[in-house]
Amino acid sequence: MSNLIAGFPHDGVVTVNRVVLKDGYTTDDLEERVALLCENVKTYHSDTGFVGGFVCLNSGMISNEGSTAGQTVQSPMKDREALIVTFWRSFVEHEASHRSDTFQPLFRDVLALCENGNEEIGYTMMWSGNAYTPEEAEDARRMKAQHAA
Repeated sequence: MSNLIAGFPHDGVVTVNRVVLKDGYTTDDLEERVALLCENVKTYHSDTGFVGGFVCLNSGMISNEGSTAGQTVQSPMKDREALIVTFWRSFVEHEASHRSDTFQPLFRDVLALCENGNEEIGYTMMWSGNAYTPEEAEDARRMKAQHAA
């Protein structure tokens, strides 16, 4: 395990929310509401289990090199789908954060945007890592060439 997410323990939990915007809402609406929610989590839960997180928006790009589901040019979920990914010391601490009185109203505001409701899945980290530096990459290639079967 590397330090990709600083302070994330080897047995930590990653949660993933998939948000699909209802018609009539924009990514600006989502960004505003999620920013308030994330600020709340950082403020009230940084000392009770929250380690970090990120939010990413479906940009529409589909890798035709990395996908096996056809050769689509653009995702139909472009600018409608986002992932909210958070990192926690434990699932118990994550669940406690959701019961917080300050969290619940902000969470409901985000859910009001969602056509898919919400299902938040907890995952245990199997691997994370940073890219090699150029020098490390060269060393790795050299070692692989020397020792690969």
